[in-house]
Amino acid sequence: MQLFSTFECNQYVEMAISTLEKHGILKENIFAVPLDNRTEDRKFFDTIHRSDGISFIDIGIAMATAFSVIGASIGFKLTWGPIYWGLISAFIGFILGFAIRLFIELILKKRKRVRKGRHSEIILIIDCEEAKAELVENILWEHSALGVAKI
Repeated sequence: MQLFSTFECNQYVEMAISTLEKHGILKENIFAVPLDNRTEDRKFFDTIHRSDGISFIDIGIAMATAFSVIGASIGFKLTWGPIYWGLISAFIGFILGFAIRLFIELILKKRKRVRKGRHSEIILIIDCEEAKAELVENILWEHSALGVAKI
């Protein structure tokens, strides 16, 4: 049976490996793989083949609707009339809403992503008998594994 687990790169990985060795798991049956973390930033805009589900125009469309209603109402009193002022204010509302969404995604959410800081940096693969699988899984969870899977 194989057990896979992920850890942050800290002393708990070493402690888990030494505890497994004390419980009869041979060094040859323990395999640790360090992961390379992403160095460049994620792509910001979606392509036709990849989408993250975030829309940049949702706030812009809502604000364009609200601004166009207000602009058309005020346009009855202005010289160009309600249609022109409704279109002009819809454009202004869309640009403003798009700028707000861009600010939220670029500035605020980037700070949250950086602050989280939990990265899975080491994968630990353990080969053992089925009788020891429960013991090995408990040892991995006790030593702060981020995730454990049995195959």
